[in-house]
Amino acid sequence: MNITLALGPLVSLVAGILILAIPRLLNYIVAIYLIVIGLIGLFGAGSFHF
Repeated sequence: MNITLALGPLVSLVAGILILAIPRLLNYIVAIYLIVIGLIGLFGAGSFHF
């Protein structure tokens, strides 16, 4: 039996729980997400499947 775990939904779940627990983290989580997505877009990490 193979169990595959996608990184995207796991990160979203953890971020959602953190935002519910500590709403002040929303700005930081969104900023980090946007920076990471921007860097992936700039450096063309299309071959990486998260």
